[in-house]
Amino acid sequence: MAAACQARRRCVAMPAASPRSRPSRAQLAAAQHRKLPDLIRLGLRCLFVGINPGLWSAASGHHFGNPANRLWPTLHAAGFTSRRFLPSDGDELLELGFGITNLVGRATATAAEINPAELRAGVPALRRRVRRYRPAIVAVLAMTAYRVAFDRPKAVPGEQDETLAGARVWLLPNPSGLNAHYQLPELVRLYGQLHDAVDALEPPDG
Repeated sequence: MAAACQARRRCVAMPAASPRSRPSRAQLAAAQHRKLPDLIRLGLRCLFVGINPGLWSAASGHHFGNPANRLWPTLHAAGFTSRRFLPSDGDELLELGFGITNLVGRATATAAEINPAELRAGVPALRRRVRRYRPAIVAVLAMTAYRVAFDRPKAVPGEQDETLAGARVWLLPNPSGLNAHYQLPELVRLYGQLHDAVDALEPPDG
C-alpha cells in the first residue's frame, strides 16, 4: 500500500499530455444538447458516471474530452491506467474493464445548466443500464449531483452504504478543472482508494 501511495505521488507531477485541436465555435454550438454514446460493455470492473457531457466532449465524440478536465491524469496517477490516456483512448479503457456513462445525456456548456429534476430523472435510466451491463462498481464522479439525484444530502466521498442494481456504489469528486475544492493530489488520493477496491475484486467467472 505504501509503495502504491508513493507511485501516486510521483505521478501527480507528470507533464501535461500533448495538446489537441480545439473545436471551433460553430462545432461547440452545434454540440449543444447532443448526446454522447456510453462507453460500456458487459461485466465491467467499474463504470464511471459523470453528470453530463460538456460541449467539447460532445463535439469531439469522446467522454471527458476537454483538456482542462483532470479525469485522465487522475486515473493514471491513481493506478487505473499504465500511462496517461487521451479521451480518444476509450477502447483501451474498456479493455481494462472500465466504462463511462452520464446521469444526464444532453450536452451543455456547464453542468450548472442541468437542473435537479433532470438529475433525479437520470437515476432510473442509470439503474437500468447497471442492471443490463452488470458492472461490479458504479463510481459517481460528482458529489453535489449525487446528493441531489439520489437524495443523499450528507453523502461523503468513498464507498456508499447503498447499492445500485446489485453494484457497489462509490462517490468521488468531479474531476472538472472548475472544481477548485479538490486539487489534483487529493483527487489522486480519493480515486486511489477506489482503485484499491477495484484491484481487490475477484476475477470474473470464465
